[in-house]
Amino acid sequence: MADWNPRVVALDIDGTLLKWVDGQTEDYETITAPVHDAVHRALDAGAHIVLSSGRSPHGMTRIADLLHIPREDADQLWVVASNGAVVFRYPPMEVVHEETFDAAPAVAAVLEHHPDALVAVEERGVGGYRVNRVFPEGELSGEQLITEVGDIVGEPVSRVIIRDPAATADDFIELAARLGLHGTDYVVGWTAWMDLSPVGVSKASGLQHVCDALGLAAADVLAIGDGRNDIEMLRWAGRGVAMGQSVEEVKAAADDVTASVHDEGAAVEMSRWFPPRED
Repeated sequence: MADWNPRVVALDIDGTLLKWVDGQTEDYETITAPVHDAVHRALDAGAHIVLSSGRSPHGMTRIADLLHIPREDADQLWVVASNGAVVFRYPPMEVVHEETFDAAPAVAAVLEHHPDALVAVEERGVGGYRVNRVFPEGELSGEQLITEVGDIVGEPVSRVIIRDPAATADDFIELAARLGLHGTDYVVGWTAWMDLSPVGVSKASGLQHVCDALGLAAADVLAIGDGRNDIEMLRWAGRGVAMGQSVEEVKAAADDVTASVHDEGAAVEMSRWFPPRED
């Protein structure tokens, strides 16, 4: 790849741009100078920056603001949210693509095994969530409106979060494999946190939508991420790079592994293609 240069840089947020911690607080949402500068060097070189996260749309716009993108007089930013189910431009927020599905059967199947699990669906356009019970502090952004599960998934949705603080990530991985969750794709996070999404929808499918609009291809994309929900994106991109703290299955899906988020791995990788200017 000696003569290759990324034309799109797809960046996960939590654990990639931000130093993910349990019980995250607003203070956690801090962009370091190395990451900020590397993003802007990529923009200087003409690359498109695309934020790509499992977060809801409203949980991503403030990260764009912290990065100071898009720049003044630049085109709206492309953002892939909800693990690819929602693609929008910003600012202002303008949803250009959304995938929805009937989540009720999958949610019922999981609750049969984890009856005390928490369930949430984003209130699109508002920024809060409908939840069956309140999530632990710091895990969801915005207001949480207590709602019966039947009403939460009573109509097509783009993404459902299921969280069981009493279980582990391995518990959820084993359960999902056992259930099959027909008609639904899923991804398990670092903890017992499962995102349910429409079949075939991932960060890769969302980014493909962006590339189609830009007249570019997967081969033009540098993607950086750290979680299981990044696996499809890392495999799909021309160059997929896992953060140093990623679990082995994420590293195995990548073309390369950079430093950990605590050692500015995203900035390290971007600097390979967009190096600082020598004074």
